[in-house]
Amino acid sequence: MTTATTDERDLAQLQREHGPALFHFLLGLTFGDRQRAEDLLQETLVRAWQHPEAFDAPYDSMRPWLFTVARRLAIDARRSRQARPTEVGDAVLESAPAQDDTADSTVHALDVREAVSTLSPEHRAVLVQIYFRGLSVGETAQALGIPAGTVKSRSYYALRLLSRNLPGYSSRSSTLSSASRDTASATST
Repeated sequence: MTTATTDERDLAQLQREHGPALFHFLLGLTFGDRQRAEDLLQETLVRAWQHPEAFDAPYDSMRPWLFTVARRLAIDARRSRQARPTEVGDAVLESAPAQDDTADSTVHALDVREAVSTLSPEHRAVLVQIYFRGLSVGETAQALGIPAGTVKSRSYYALRLLSRNLPGYSSRSSTLSSASRDTASATST
């Protein structure tokens, strides 16, 4: 059993009369995507070919029918694209930042933990308050019940000891960073 289809001459005439206007209409619906507009135009004409009864409608022109079919196809295509995740090309993947290696950060954390455990309880308490809890020198002094000058002194010597105990840690950067932290802390108290 064969299905009735539109005569090829009628379809060619339909394309000549309404194709350019339909293409511009679809171009607007696809936000200027020529390829998608061409695909939708072709699909609209396929629908016209599959439905010869549309030619027998009591209308003077096929244009309203064509534009309605084209608009519905554009809406369906847009919904279909939104329903599935967007595809990611190789260029996007190559430019994406690499994830940090968690093994390295774990090793560093273990090194710091081991180095901190070698400190005296007084030095360790000061570092915990300042660097792990984020307290200022004044707040640390109040929390530990010692003078602010003692907090600064203990943090300086604790960082100095850590620089010796941590592998690959520069004593120069430790001294500079602790001195700048002490200066910043002194100005905030």
